[in-house]
Amino acid sequence: MIRARGLEKRYGRRRVLGGVSLELGRDGFLLVTGPNGSGKTTLLRILAGLAAPTRGTLEVGVDRGRLGFLAHEPLVYRELTGLENLDLFGRLYRVSERRVRIGMLLERFGLWDARNERVADYSRGMTQRLALCRALLHEPELVVLDEPYAGLDEQGAALLDRELRELAGSRALVVSTHDPMRLDALATGRLALA
Repeated sequence: MIRARGLEKRYGRRRVLGGVSLELGRDGFLLVTGPNGSGKTTLLRILAGLAAPTRGTLEVGVDRGRLGFLAHEPLVYRELTGLENLDLFGRLYRVSERRVRIGMLLERFGLWDARNERVADYSRGMTQRLALCRALLHEPELVVLDEPYAGLDEQGAALLDRELRELAGSRALVVSTHDPMRLDALATGRLALA
């Protein structure tokens, strides 16, 4: 699924990421850790095709339309409702039976009762859960999550734990986190950035 050799990213003279190599199979779970500023977000953006490495080689064996990405920003429209957001993204991804899939995700992530509320009225945790729904809506083969627990309360974190347990082994996952113990049992590989 992913093969990277000597990935480096520079912004001007500043090196943000240096010499990263990794391999991840179609059913692998890569746990990425490191302190703030270590290059976790940069690496995930490169893996998702949103940034190009300055040096090194990268092969990602999945079409961009089969990739689910969660960034620090939730990338949902605040003026739309939760349901309208997922319907829009479902159309963009050409999700078959999207209404069924949307309903299932809203229910699984505890957002069914808030589906007709504008996202601007959601709490930070609710917005993060909606962003997770967006990233998983089209049942991607590769899921890249950058600090997915950010903003989640214990209930939201438990919902995400359950979802990741169910996804592990059925698709490729790359997850960055400051709490590696939470996901350690699911990981098939670990990458610690310094």
